[in-house]
Amino acid sequence: MFQSFEVTARPEQGPPRLSALRAELGVEGLDGFLVPRADAHQGEYVAAHDDRLAWLTGFTGSAGFCAVLRDVAGVFIDGRYRTQVKAQVAAEFTPVPWPEVSLGDWLKEQLPAGGTVGFDAWLHTPDQIAQAEETLKGTGITLRPCVNLVDRIWEDQPAPPMAAAKVHPLEFAGETHEEKRKRLALTLQEAGQKAAVITLPDSHNWLLNIRGADIARNPVAHGFALLHDDATVDLFMATAKLDGLEDHLGPEVRCHPPEAFLDMVQTLEAPVRVDKQTAPVIVADRLADAAVWGADPCALPKACKNAAEIRGSAQAHLRDGAALCELLAWLDAQPAGSVTETQVVGQLEAARRKDNALQDISFETIAGTGPNGAIMHYRVTEETDSRLEEGQLIVLDSGGQYLDGTTDITRTLAIGTPPAEAKAAFTRVLAGMIAMSRLRWPVGLAGCHIEAIGRMPLWLAGQDFDHGLGHGVGAYLSVHEGPQRLSRISQVPLQAGMILSNEPGYYREGAFGIRIENLLVVRTAPALAGGDDHRAMLHWETLSFAPIDRRLIDVSLLDAEALDWLNSYHALVAEKIGPRVSPETKLWLDDATAPL
Repeated sequence: MFQSFEVTARPEQGPPRLSALRAELGVEGLDGFLVPRADAHQGEYVAAHDDRLAWLTGFTGSAGFCAVLRDVAGVFIDGRYRTQVKAQVAAEFTPVPWPEVSLGDWLKEQLPAGGTVGFDAWLHTPDQIAQAEETLKGTGITLRPCVNLVDRIWEDQPAPPMAAAKVHPLEFAGETHEEKRKRLALTLQEAGQKAAVITLPDSHNWLLNIRGADIARNPVAHGFALLHDDATVDLFMATAKLDGLEDHLGPEVRCHPPEAFLDMVQTLEAPVRVDKQTAPVIVADRLADAAVWGADPCALPKACKNAAEIRGSAQAHLRDGAALCELLAWLDAQPAGSVTETQVVGQLEAARRKDNALQDISFETIAGTGPNGAIMHYRVTEETDSRLEEGQLIVLDSGGQYLDGTTDITRTLAIGTPPAEAKAAFTRVLAGMIAMSRLRWPVGLAGCHIEAIGRMPLWLAGQDFDHGLGHGVGAYLSVHEGPQRLSRISQVPLQAGMILSNEPGYYREGAFGIRIENLLVVRTAPALAGGDDHRAMLHWETLSFAPIDRRLIDVSLLDAEALDWLNSYHALVAEKIGPRVSPETKLWLDDATAPL
């Protein structure tokens, strides 16, 4: 299997490691040290070699950091992980609600007499450090770059990943890397910039039409790149990873070992674009006055998928939907109490593996039943594996990495007869998901302008959820992709070709969780018949197709338009997925998609 269920971190391992780290504070003359969930490339996901936050604290979430001081260690986590962190860290670590409490404000409270806090300049961005330093002005607290103290005490730290890179075929990429390089070089020329630093692996992998396997679930090869205004690229990647790619990359992509990266950065002619939200501090320091702040030049072009990428994603979703339906039909046939979470995960992966295009799952499958469903990013282990009991819900959030696309879909399912309060909450979540799916909006609006649409039915009942409504998704790349988001803090205008998730939810700690998710692609909206306002509009096209559990829907809480959308969607599911499943599953699917 791609997924394992072993326990990867235990709370009891944290205290002795914390003590060892504090001993190193004394050696370095520091009052604290920052341990982020980040690597030198500043992507969301990290290899085992870079999973320092989990190794130290036991917390395995995909965002957060730990600030270790001599007498307190704060683990900063956002709303997605407030429940999870309680079970994963020892009492010696103090959870801190973030971003409600900033690092700077917390340090001011914990170090009233001032002090020096160290950080690894490879693992933090200029933006992060600048924000903290602004808050700390006049406090006597300074942030100082230093050696990585966790690496110093991590005796069995895994080696850096060295998986081979491979060509991403043109039939899926839709554009040669020469065309991409020339297109992006023009943006540098227009801005009067000589070069751009690219540190995010999914950015330079997209640019050069390569993929890799340096991070589990994410088909990327680690490295750094410099894009020049003449459309050439200097790629800094281990030679062993690039074996056999010489013809694909060609003479305009010059390859170097990663160790040469900083030295070449220092030689670049100004001005050089660097993204202060994704580049490491050490890169900005080496550029010094040559640096100009600007967005990663690959970020927006990568987000706006071309026709081949959208076509591939649509096909991947159809095959993925069929695999999910095989699992759902199987699960419905099992008596309550007879199946565990790990069995659900294994059965779903087995269904997906029948597709030869599957390369991996796109993240660890979330299969949380009962109280586990309230842990938003729950990962089932051998120790937490629970049976699906009568009256419970199970949140099943999963996806696949296919050669032609990346999928991510969530369904919440009833085991037996659901509680009335869960059914009502589920219907409100569904109403929000439908409202967003039906939306038309003017060109120029960002995620922050429209994401409340998916929350309104919950808000009217005094309910909400502590994660964004949606994230961007790559084209056989990272399942979480920026800069596009459906979030109250996202100010990036949505554009045609962007793929995003639509996933409202509701979580009652200790009882149940609910989330419903489809992936959508932004399209130019056709004119409305009889309309007299000719402004440009956008709308969504749904990519994900699988039934929504009708047993959890209180029809009285849906208006007529929402019910029409649901029935039309289920008719499409039957039409598109029905021919792709087994005869037994087809019978189940006909019933699961019957109109309400």
